[in-house]
Amino acid sequence: MKRLIQGGTVVDEWGEYRQDLLIENERIASREEHISADEETEIIDASGCLVMPGGIDVHTHFNIDVGLARSCDDFYSGTRAAACGGTTTIIDHMGFGPQGCSLHHQLALYHEYAAGKAVIDYSFHGVIQHIDEEILSEMASMVTQEGISSFKIYLTYQYKLDDAAILQAFAELKRVGALITVHPENDAAIRSRVEQFVREGKTAAIWHARSRPIACEAEAISRVIHLAQLAGNAPLYIVHLSNGPGLDALRCARRQGQPVWVETCPQYLLLDESSYEQPDALKFILSPPLREKAQQALLWEGICDGSIDTVATDHCTFPWSQRLLLSDGNFTRCPNGLPGVENRMALLFSTGVATGLVTPSRFVALTSSNPAKLFGLWPQKGSLQVGADADIVLFAPHKTGIIRHESLHDNVDYSPYEGMALRGLPVMTISRGEIVWRNGLFTGRAGHGRFLHRLPFTTRDMT
Repeated sequence: MKRLIQGGTVVDEWGEYRQDLLIENERIASREEHISADEETEIIDASGCLVMPGGIDVHTHFNIDVGLARSCDDFYSGTRAAACGGTTTIIDHMGFGPQGCSLHHQLALYHEYAAGKAVIDYSFHGVIQHIDEEILSEMASMVTQEGISSFKIYLTYQYKLDDAAILQAFAELKRVGALITVHPENDAAIRSRVEQFVREGKTAAIWHARSRPIACEAEAISRVIHLAQLAGNAPLYIVHLSNGPGLDALRCARRQGQPVWVETCPQYLLLDESSYEQPDALKFILSPPLREKAQQALLWEGICDGSIDTVATDHCTFPWSQRLLLSDGNFTRCPNGLPGVENRMALLFSTGVATGLVTPSRFVALTSSNPAKLFGLWPQKGSLQVGADADIVLFAPHKTGIIRHESLHDNVDYSPYEGMALRGLPVMTISRGEIVWRNGLFTGRAGHGRFLHRLPFTTRDMT
């Protein structure tokens, strides 16, 4: 079926245009000021709407087993929620596998998780749990044969890497054309503080935040930047930035010509440490934790001045009821993570575009085109160029709403954004030409989503 989107304002990362878009064979077939339709073409009236590339969320955790529990959103419910929020592609961070497992072990497992379930297109980030000659030798085939051109390294948790292993990994990943994503927190400092607080009986949710202060994150960011430099300026991407000092370190590295990029998440832009003083504080346990309110302004500066490259979610869902049962009020036993994949686009539009802080084009760059370029999907994704996949979201910029979890499409039992007012909502999501969300109704289907074989990392598209 051919579809013609007429009457809207087309927005890409470069500007806004009064144009029509013709969709045929899952791709954008034409983009002109006026396109005539034949009788076989479905007309989509986009009057009053912004027509933008579908969102790309490069940081989700679907079906992840964290030891304490498994997240309640799988690749069906998670991608369904994403589609209903205007996102047409996700890249999921694979969880840890058995001790000593290969890189391909987790990839095979995640292919099983997603196949036949995903509503929208998807890919995975590789996960590196340890370094030895076998792991190093696998990296090239993961990139060139499997299409996995980004890998995650942790500086905390059970499978954190030490500096020697990081240097080895960075050098090889750079050689094979991969982008290195890092969860940066100082593990030793966190462990010491947690042990102290537990001894002192300080186990309420607020002590989770105080066990992982800004210095733990900022120090790790600075350290990993220098390690990447020592490894020959290996390309580096910092996930879920929550604070200004860490952003300053990244700015400094860029001024020195280092290839570094950074993501933040809506929770760090909109929520703050006061959430841990509420009766339902355990709902907000995640790592890094929510920060004091002053940090939000510093992150918004990075959004506005271009220092922050992407906005993702780190969507990782554990029900409120499960958190209460497992933790019994002790933050050390509460699984970490927040939902958010459905609300990302609307939250950033409402607080960024609708308030005049960012332009619609900057919104597209943060939510779609920059992620596509960094993670080997451009110009197939994140683009409205002729020949690109017809992944499109129609935003009604003046449409208002209130976030109520009962209206969302994930499998968790709460939203951290409950009651927030929104201005600017996605009214249609199109995935490779198929309408998967339309005026409040999910119309997608399990199995429509395809695995994306991503291109090796290059800085070419970022200039």
